[in-house]
Amino acid sequence: MVIGALKHDSKERSYLDGQLLIAMPHMLDTNFDRTVVYLCAHSSDGAMGFVLNRPQPITFSDLLVQLNVIKSNEAIRLPRRAQSISVQAGGPVETGRGFVLHSDDYIGDSTMPVSDEMCMTATVDILRAISQGRGPHRAMMMLGYAGWGPGQLEAEITENGWLTCPATDDVVFDRAISDKYERVLASMGIDPAMLSRESGHA
Repeated sequence: MVIGALKHDSKERSYLDGQLLIAMPHMLDTNFDRTVVYLCAHSSDGAMGFVLNRPQPITFSDLLVQLNVIKSNEAIRLPRRAQSISVQAGGPVETGRGFVLHSDDYIGDSTMPVSDEMCMTATVDILRAISQGRGPHRAMMMLGYAGWGPGQLEAEITENGWLTCPATDDVVFDRAISDKYERVLASMGIDPAMLSRESGHA
């Protein structure tokens, strides 16, 4: 597993940067069935984001051991904040790469701002900082990411594949994963059952 960097032009933010994408029920791609995606970057070159509600069957402490950030006997001594970090399947692209989506109170050499309040860091330094209690206040570990080519996401939105709404850090870092999809829809005033009946007619 590699902690890898993903670059994008952060000079200008798109209107979709920092938005949530909520998959419509008729989404054909099973990678995104009933997913909530946080969109980190969007430009004429494409888009990338992270799925927020696909937990991985591995704990953050076990991941740190696998990456040789800590030794196995040090896991029980991790700061409480580190023990609470969830590991998510961030998307189907480059699943061997790790990314930390986090609050903006940690800035490393490779940290990239993705909104006014959130950043992304893709180097092992942030994992060491977290394990030592020097990391960000809020964080989520992502394995892989969701990516779209030029114009692809815009086309999917136009075809009613996704709903969009502004993201908040409370939604992004909320550890209640199992019903996040329903809760995001409810916050938009949408009943998921009604959406299923009306899919394809929006």
